[in-house]
Amino acid sequence: MKIIWLGHSSFRIEIADQILLVDPWLTGNPMFPAHSRAEAIEDATAILISHGHGDHTGDALALSKQLDIPLVGIYDLMSFWEAKEEVKTIGFNKGGTVSLGDVAVTMVNAVHSSSFSTDVGPVYAGTESGFMIAGEGHTIYFSGDTDVMADMKIFNDLHAPDIGILCSGGHFTMDMKRAAYAAKTFFDFKTVIPCHYRTFPLLEQSAAELAAALPDVNVIEPEVMTPITL
Repeated sequence: MKIIWLGHSSFRIEIADQILLVDPWLTGNPMFPAHSRAEAIEDATAILISHGHGDHTGDALALSKQLDIPLVGIYDLMSFWEAKEEVKTIGFNKGGTVSLGDVAVTMVNAVHSSSFSTDVGPVYAGTESGFMIAGEGHTIYFSGDTDVMADMKIFNDLHAPDIGILCSGGHFTMDMKRAAYAAKTFFDFKTVIPCHYRTFPLLEQSAAELAAALPDVNVIEPEVMTPITL
């Protein structure tokens, strides 16, 4: 398995027979090198979308059309995009599981908001979510944008994820302290990868506090386009 950070909350995850793009925001992402676009999207099989905000959906429609692959996410947004944009989608809801080849993706709750921008202001885009991504004997918890929530105990009881990709930049999501609390209190991660940080000065710039709080966990500060092999 390879997990490749594309900056902010965007990832390329190579797992089993799938290459998943998660919340792909490449165009305009200050952390993503434009010359790496072809490499980042090569042979992708599906696109997971956690919620509608532009820093998570920025390139989703264009990539779905270019690569002829489905967008996978909350039913409301997927139905809207399929009707209006003529893209392939797989719409489901929280607690539901879909099979993408040999990978099982379960949608779980998140606590945030979800909308996309229009000329007349923000438009509702279905509710925000996270994902459990299971394959190759591993389960990844991709938190999406969220705060700490007691639901996380249920997630661990039902899915026992060994890898956590956790938003931890603060201001819009959990910060490092809260992400560490979530990991210690609700999960038994072997590996934690922070995200939604370093993109802008407003966000946290280092995961040192997260690593210090989780001495028994392999906390990996990702580097853009550098594969993490697990």
